[in-house]
Amino acid sequence: MTLPYASSRWPVATTTLGLWALAAASVVFWGLRLAAPTDAMVPPPVARAPTASIDPAAVARMFGVVTAKTEVAAAPEAASRFSLLGVVADTAQQGAALIAVDGKPARPFRVGSMLADGFVLQSVGPRSAALGGSFDGPTALILQLPVRPMAIPAAPTPVTAGS
Repeated sequence: MTLPYASSRWPVATTTLGLWALAAASVVFWGLRLAAPTDAMVPPPVARAPTASIDPAAVARMFGVVTAKTEVAAAPEAASRFSLLGVVADTAQQGAALIAVDGKPARPFRVGSMLADGFVLQSVGPRSAALGGSFDGPTALILQLPVRPMAIPAAPTPVTAGS
């Protein structure tokens, strides 16, 4: 003989047991989370790669540009004002360069745009950007991306037999 209320009791009891199990699991989870040590490891600071020093006069002579002594004297001062951080170039030497001017945060400049104090981004290459007084004028400064050291994998260790 079955009682009418006995069959409807099991779904309610099972649901109640499931809810209590979820409540207990939540208490254990948050208890372990709050009891965990807060000594998170701080990642080491990233060392910035040294920038390569470029002599603008030597680069100009290499490309056959004849510059006056006054322009050569002003070029090292201008070279220290600009820092090339990235380049987007295509085969037509058009594109943009990410340049920091006077230590300010870097901004993207398209080819032909004015950077600061009469410097125009004349062209971009795969790892360089050319600056000058005007878009069609002579190049006064060529910025290069910093050279990153190559990651060379370690030589495999020899396996000796019988060890």
